[in-house]
Amino acid sequence: MPNIALLLSGGVDSAVAVHLLSEQGLRPDLYYIKIGMDGDSELTRTAEEDIELATATARRYGLPLQVVDLQKEYWERVVTYTMDHVRRGLTPNPDVMCNRLIKFGAFEEKIGHAYDRIATGHYAQRLDGQDLPAPYREAASVWLGTAPDPVKDQTDFLAQLSREQVEKIMLPIGHLPKSEVRRIALEAKLPPAHRKDSQGICFLGKINYNDFVRRFLGERMGDVVEIETGRKIGQHRGYWFHTIGQRKGLGLGGGPWFVVDKDIEANVLYVSHGYDTLLQYGHEFRLCDFHFLTGNPWRDTPASASLPITFKVRHTDTPRVGTLRWVDADTCHISAPEPIQGIAPGQFGVVYSPDGKICIGSGEIRIPHI
Repeated sequence: MPNIALLLSGGVDSAVAVHLLSEQGLRPDLYYIKIGMDGDSELTRTAEEDIELATATARRYGLPLQVVDLQKEYWERVVTYTMDHVRRGLTPNPDVMCNRLIKFGAFEEKIGHAYDRIATGHYAQRLDGQDLPAPYREAASVWLGTAPDPVKDQTDFLAQLSREQVEKIMLPIGHLPKSEVRRIALEAKLPPAHRKDSQGICFLGKINYNDFVRRFLGERMGDVVEIETGRKIGQHRGYWFHTIGQRKGLGLGGGPWFVVDKDIEANVLYVSHGYDTLLQYGHEFRLCDFHFLTGNPWRDTPASASLPITFKVRHTDTPRVGTLRWVDADTCHISAPEPIQGIAPGQFGVVYSPDGKICIGSGEIRIPHI
C-alpha cells in the first residue's frame, strides 16, 4: 500500500479526493498548508474557516490532519516572484509558482519526501508514458494529461512542475467533471459539499488581488490614454493593477475599453476602444525559459521544424491550434492562424499535444519585439 500525503484545502475538490482514496481502502495522511501571515485578520479568518472544514473532513474518515506552516517560504518565494514581475509591468501567475515552489516544493522539503505520493484535488491526470504514442512513450515514463472537464482543467497551473514532482503526484479527481465531484460531495455529505469554489490567489483565499498588490506597491496616479488618438481619457492608480487585455475595472465611460499597452517609466496606461480593434489581438508570441514537464517529444525533430501544437495563454482559455518553432535552446516562437486576445507578457503560455490531451511544458510569454 503506497504511503500517501494528501493536501487538504478545506474545499470540495480535495475533500472528494479524500473520499475516493478512502473508498479504495487507502488511508492518506492529511496536511493543510498555512501561508496567510499571523496577525493579518483577513487572511487568518480565511485560514480558520479552511482548517475547520479540513478538520471536519479528516474526522469524518478517521484520518490524521496536520497544519504545516509554510508562511515564510511562501512570502520569500512566491510573493517575491509576484511583486518583481508586477514592478516590471509584467503579469505574474502566483498560482503556477505556488504549486511549483510551495505545494510540491517547500512541502516536499519539509514533509513530502517521506511519502511515496503527494495527492491533491487538482483537475489533471497523471498518464503512463507506455500507454501513449511513440514520441511521448520514448521521451518520458510519465506525463501530465488534461482533465475531461475543459473549463476546470488545471494543467496550466501545474505546467511548471519538475519531472520528479509529476512522477510523485496523485490526482484522484482528475478524471471527473466538476459536476460529478460536486455530486459525490453532496451524496457523501462531505463538510465542504456546499462551499463555493475559491477565486482567490493560491492559498490566500478571499483576498482581492489588487488589495494584495496594494499592500506592497501602494498607489501611483497616472494617465489613461487612448492609443489611437493620444487623448487622455482618465486616470489609473498604478500600472501594476492592470494587465494587457483587461476590460473590467478600468472605470471608463463609453466602453468597452481594453488595455493594450503600458509605459512603465511614465506610468501611462494605453487603452483602445471597441471589441474588434486589432490592437486587442496578436497572432504570435514567444515563450522564454521553456520548461518541459517530464520529457521532450521533439528531441529527434530538426530544430528548424514547425511543430503542430495546441496552447493556452491564460487559465480557462480554450486550447488553440498553433505551431511552435524553436528560436534557441530555451525560447520558442508560437504562432496561430486565429487571432489571440490579451497576450500578456509575464504570464505562462502552456503547450499541449496537437489533440490537447498531453501537457508538454510552459514558458513565460514575451511579445516578439520585447
